[in-house]
Amino acid sequence: MLKLNIMEILKVLPHRYPFLLVDSLEEVEEGKKVIGYKNVTINEPFFQGHFPGHPIMPGVLIIEAMAQVGGAYTSVVDEIGDSKVTYFVGIDKARFRKPVLPGDVLRLELEILSKRRGIYQFEGKAYVGETLVAQAELRATFADK
Repeated sequence: MLKLNIMEILKVLPHRYPFLLVDSLEEVEEGKKVIGYKNVTINEPFFQGHFPGHPIMPGVLIIEAMAQVGGAYTSVVDEIGDSKVTYFVGIDKARFRKPVLPGDVLRLELEILSKRRGIYQFEGKAYVGETLVAQAELRATFADK
């Protein structure tokens, strides 16, 4: 099983602070699934405005964290080089079940549903502990920079 730490993720994803939303990939089963983690701290810049006195991680950023896990997975497994960039091409069935708070650790589980004509489809689920906090179906592809 493949694992990536933050330094290895920086080599395969173009995202940087404040938009890098994955800290590690811990379990990669080629063609099946990938699990990544995001440590959510009070120092995240989005907490300043979402919401003052009641910080909650925006749902759209949870979806983006899922997408980054999928992007890192596809970059490594399919050996996508520096000349390509990942593009979101679809999000379906997004649901937000519980708030994500400072101090939480997001476990981002993506099951690979298909890869056809260069388009990957994932079923993503985000957990805090054993609690499902968000889920969505994601589609992405690669394009030249």
